[in-house]
Amino acid sequence: MARFSDGAVTDQRFDVNLSILFTELPLLERPAAAAAAGFTAVELWWPWIETPTPAQEELDALKKALEDAGTQLVGLNFYAGRLPGPDRGAVSVPGEESDRFNANINVAADFAASVGCKALNALYGNRVEGVDPAVQDELALKNLVVAAQAADRVGAILLIETLNKPESPLYPLVSAPAGIEVVDKVNAATGLGNAKFLLDLYHLAMNDEDLSEVIEKYAAKTGHVQIADKPGRGAPGTGELPLEELLGQLKKAGYEGYVGLEYKAADAAASFEWLPAEARAAK
Repeated sequence: MARFSDGAVTDQRFDVNLSILFTELPLLERPAAAAAAGFTAVELWWPWIETPTPAQEELDALKKALEDAGTQLVGLNFYAGRLPGPDRGAVSVPGEESDRFNANINVAADFAASVGCKALNALYGNRVEGVDPAVQDELALKNLVVAAQAADRVGAILLIETLNKPESPLYPLVSAPAGIEVVDKVNAATGLGNAKFLLDLYHLAMNDEDLSEVIEKYAAKTGHVQIADKPGRGAPGTGELPLEELLGQLKKAGYEGYVGLEYKAADAAASFEWLPAEARAAK
């Protein structure tokens, strides 16, 4: 596995996605595992797949696990349905899923505030057979406006993420311009300016987008970055993407946020060999 050079990662801030790495462990043990590997920042998909409104005891237990490990939660998804699974969010899905998203908005925002998390990600949701896409888009904007207002209330940004068409064929946001269009619409509707682009280099690469061009165009509107190599969604150095070079380009373009490690690895602890130990703790 290729190892990033020390100079290339000196100024980067990395975090571990605990919903895709260390999944062999119970949720409450994962922050400590990330800390043991040298990381001080983590992110999560919404951990309670079955409910948008978990009991306060469960929220408190996760907060304690994060604090006991000395890890800072830097990114959290709103309720997104069955993820991992067939769902890709609830924002644009009429009926029960939209209701569940709305029930989750303040729960997620308040939890984020309680642990100092400043970024909340709202996955758009799949197209639904028999429903006019325009109706879904109208619902999505309505829900995203409420989510942006809740995020602003707790001093956080709202993230809009694009996925990739091969793996998420029913998800409508499968290009950087499509994601940016939603970001701009939300900001225009709220006047808050706190909607930002979640730039996932793996998803963009799977869509055959020009990653350097995306960075050049949209770094200023980017609120969070996630990485995995292609093909396979493995650790950097397991595929063909020049991730070290791309992260350098992001830095030069002015991006100073976190870089989430959202890749698959059978052995998470062993998968970090590409990243020098001294670069794992967030600056």
